[in-house]
Amino acid sequence: MESITVIGGGLAGCEAAWQIAKRGVPVKLYEMKPERFSPAHKSPGLAELICSNSLKAARIESAAGLLKEEMRRLGSLLMDCAGRCSVPAGGALAVDREEFSRLATEAIEGEPLIELYRREVTEIPGGVTVIASGPLTEGGLAGEIEKLCGGRLSFFDAAAPIVAAESIDMTKCFAASRYGRGEDDYINCPMNKEEYERFVTELVGAERAPLHGCDASSPEGGSSEDPKVYEGCMPIEVLASRGRDAIRFGPMKPVGLTDPRTGHRPWAVVQLRAENRERTLYNLVGFQTNLKFGEQKRVFGMIPGLLNAEFMRYGVMHRNTFLDSPRVLDADYSLRTRPELFFAGQMTGVEGYMESAASGMLAGINAVKRRHGQETLVLPGTTMIGALSRYIAGYEGKDFQPMGANFGILPPLPTHIRDKRERYAGLSKRALLDLGKEISCAL
Repeated sequence: MESITVIGGGLAGCEAAWQIAKRGVPVKLYEMKPERFSPAHKSPGLAELICSNSLKAARIESAAGLLKEEMRRLGSLLMDCAGRCSVPAGGALAVDREEFSRLATEAIEGEPLIELYRREVTEIPGGVTVIASGPLTEGGLAGEIEKLCGGRLSFFDAAAPIVAAESIDMTKCFAASRYGRGEDDYINCPMNKEEYERFVTELVGAERAPLHGCDASSPEGGSSEDPKVYEGCMPIEVLASRGRDAIRFGPMKPVGLTDPRTGHRPWAVVQLRAENRERTLYNLVGFQTNLKFGEQKRVFGMIPGLLNAEFMRYGVMHRNTFLDSPRVLDADYSLRTRPELFFAGQMTGVEGYMESAASGMLAGINAVKRRHGQETLVLPGTTMIGALSRYIAGYEGKDFQPMGANFGILPPLPTHIRDKRERYAGLSKRALLDLGKEISCAL
């Protein structure tokens, strides 16, 4: 039987290879370590955890916990490894990172249908293939991918925070578009001069997240202290440091807007734009940032209406190789112009350890289905795995950015539940029920 190729031995690649082999199809898995290491990797082991050893919240009523439970029910290799090497971490699932990698490596090397090759791949092979080479993909392989996809590759990526719509205090905001164009498409958070001055002072003085290793330089030669980024993704705190009015004449310009409470144009305005069709998520327009997460919560909480905002994704800034997935990938993780080629992991636009692994699972399952000439699997949008794959393939905005598991990407329940804990429990219950209906198609 002709084998399926998987490129990359990280979390997504290991899950993809495992799912393929467990369905009786031989796999050629390529991992460039230890022949070559990226700036972020240190160990020759597979499924190496780079930063934290936490796999986020464990309880099923959380977005991260729901994602992991869905993975368990689909037969995840890495969830099994995590369960065998977990360490105390309160309500989170944390692991002994060396043992986690050892267990994953041992499982892959011990699977008869997986042939592991320790060498770098610089060209995309023919036949059914899963590319899970990670967000630091470079060299010949990156060039090949760019030719196929025309994707945005290898540059500093600064993303704006996203908040839950229901957590915005609308008594402090108003819905409108500039000059009345559109149908009140934006939520506007107005500031008077005093509020604006205080905000700028705190913004400029806030603590920024350090950039390490592969994140410490950009294509334009910046340093970790003063990274040079494209003007289009300038961090808001960097722009604010250029002058007291820099952001008031930039992303916080109030022109074309009238505060209905005062009848006048505000001194400055922060605009929130819907991140999804259901309008359950809103991003802070122009607020790309490299502030530490705690500082984002503190400083952006000064924005009228956002004092108690629930951040579904904090702003981030890092070198990140990812595709313009909504334009090139389908929700089964296959390339639209070359359906036998699948992508998985962070390069697709999913953000996080388990999100990457989950995308690898689905890409591996679908690679086998493609190999057998069967219809590929797209999980319901009510499941976390399904919602993530639909997000990366169906995002309709202008500036696609990576997304991790969060309840904001799930469609709301038919009946709104005011209590957040109960609502999240309801969303999790529905997700697992809907996943159960698809298990037979996935296994």
